[in-house]
Amino acid sequence: MKFISWGAAEQVTGSMHMLELQDGYKILIDCGLDYENKKNNQLNDYFPFDVEDIDLILLTHAHIDHSGNLPTIVKHGYSGQILSTAATKDLSELLLSDSVNIFVEKAKKKKHHHKRKSFNEFHERPLYLHKHVMETLDRFVTIPFEQTFEIKKDVHLKFIPTGHLLGAAAIELKIVEDGIEKTIVFSGDIGRKNYPILSDPKYLEGCNYLICESTYGGRLHTTDKTIEEVLIENIEATCIKQPGRLIIPAFSIGRTQALVYSLHKIFKDKKLPKIDVFVDSPMGMAGTEVYRKHHALLNEEAQTFFQKFGDEFEFDGLKYVETLKESKQISNFFEPCIIISSAGMLEGGRIQDHLYHNIQNYYANILFIGYCAKGTLGRRLLDGAPIVKINGRDLSVFAGIKQTDLFSAHADHEGLINYIKSAKRENLKKVFLVHGEKESMEALKANVELMGINTEIAKKGEPYLL
Repeated sequence: MKFISWGAAEQVTGSMHMLELQDGYKILIDCGLDYENKKNNQLNDYFPFDVEDIDLILLTHAHIDHSGNLPTIVKHGYSGQILSTAATKDLSELLLSDSVNIFVEKAKKKKHHHKRKSFNEFHERPLYLHKHVMETLDRFVTIPFEQTFEIKKDVHLKFIPTGHLLGAAAIELKIVEDGIEKTIVFSGDIGRKNYPILSDPKYLEGCNYLICESTYGGRLHTTDKTIEEVLIENIEATCIKQPGRLIIPAFSIGRTQALVYSLHKIFKDKKLPKIDVFVDSPMGMAGTEVYRKHHALLNEEAQTFFQKFGDEFEFDGLKYVETLKESKQISNFFEPCIIISSAGMLEGGRIQDHLYHNIQNYYANILFIGYCAKGTLGRRLLDGAPIVKINGRDLSVFAGIKQTDLFSAHADHEGLINYIKSAKRENLKKVFLVHGEKESMEALKANVELMGINTEIAKKGEPYLL
């Protein structure tokens, strides 16, 4: 069989990997949006293989850089199943539907901005529509964690929890060819230990080939402070010592729930006086309902908290903002407050309106709690851009720009090394690194090779025999 990485090869977004078996059966692992090309719609609308040749798609988790191009491949003619965990399917429905809304809104803004020019010259059609999302969801088949599933004769699948997101899984494939069984694992995104709400990633029991993410290769997470300490520090500086507002861009799915839970613990323990908290993300609300639905997947601490204090995602002073009218009214709220809004990389959603009204506010701080890919507005702010374009206007950056990696749901360098070590228990022949910037991949590769493990940074489109 052979492995080909068609996406997230020497970059972070756009995960898409192919496994072609000896008999020609083709399995696609993930089908994510690529955010790292300015013309990403055109790039994402192209597949470097015949879509109709794909026999099966496996999805590690719902994040849009892993799931976001599924409706496109369905639009282009894919007619097979998509296998995932149940929580991944539920979250994918929210994220894919939201992607359509973002595509449509961007197309409208571009059309309006260039209304004096010809429509065909400037109009960018949405990558896909809601009908394509619905067609995609119809193809999902859900499988519980740790349950062996026969894809076809001599090909068996198991989803192994990775803790990165509700429902996130590594994909273990046991494949027999010429009487020899080979175990191939696609890590998806690996979570970190002791993360709010989520269980720790489960380590492997060995494999022959590991296709491993490398997002935090060469980097260690901050350990000198806890999540609660960082939040308290930023809230005190922004909302207590001055009448400001703390704006936290957060992915609606995963980070928002972890953040709300952490704030709940802080206010419950009276470590801070009551402060109004706005969660301005309809999808964040819907995502929280999915977390409630799959409550059994939450970690032991969250389960205990629920038994003692009730709903982890509700507390006095917390307001979930439902309508756009309510969202716009927040700009007229002059008391100190915390605003949690999506999207985390600032590439769309209501967060852009909050930035528009606050990026020039000296009393505002913007706290990034997640990774921002190259080319995104979030990355430009983190890189110190003095002027950014928001809603068609160039605005000077006067608000404070802060960042913490404590809410990162990715394993750091040490976590990745430990995960790869667990794969070495049996005859590990090779590790392929994907889903990382070049520097991160090279740093991780150097350390893995010190363990005597054959390691290669996967090149886009290059076939590797397994």
